[in-house]
Amino acid sequence: MAMAAPMRLFPARLLANLRTLPARCTVHDGPPTRDVLLYEHERGRFFVVLGLFCAGQGVFWASMAAGAWARPPTAAPRDQGRLDVRSALWRYGLALGCGTIGTLVLGAGLLFSLRSVRSVILLAGGKQVTLTTHAPFGLGAHFTVPLNQVSCMAHRAEVPAMLPLKIKGRRFYFLLDKAGHFPNTKLFDNTVGAYRSL
Repeated sequence: MAMAAPMRLFPARLLANLRTLPARCTVHDGPPTRDVLLYEHERGRFFVVLGLFCAGQGVFWASMAAGAWARPPTAAPRDQGRLDVRSALWRYGLALGCGTIGTLVLGAGLLFSLRSVRSVILLAGGKQVTLTTHAPFGLGAHFTVPLNQVSCMAHRAEVPAMLPLKIKGRRFYFLLDKAGHFPNTKLFDNTVGAYRSL
């Protein structure tokens, strides 16, 4: 009987202690006390293949341009002392075209690799964000910026494939593939996923 009395009082004490707790305590009310992963999308193999493809294209088009540029000028068939101007223009135009194509392929691959985001981490305190991009060949490059310099240009539900992020002071958008993992969607939407006028 002596043991039964404390057991009867236990639910009453528990209820009294619960009533003294704050009525509402959510995880997102205050700044995080540790680093929080907000987004992750690992595509290292794809970016290795993309880097090799772009490098191969760059070598191919550069060799084509060098070959067109270095071809010796031909003399006009009727007049052995004068060069055919059309042949020289064709040669220089072909070299310039091949060089331009190679530069565009390399530039597009490099830009896409540097702007595709691998992970987003909200640092402890909630004032700074670390973005990691895939970089060429999937080697990864990261940088840290203040949260108030990051603006999401669309809500996650509004875009079908890529979520564009604008970073103050940096050209072009950073791209988050929606196929990636958002482990904390509410915190992402309230921090990195919010629109800010930069």
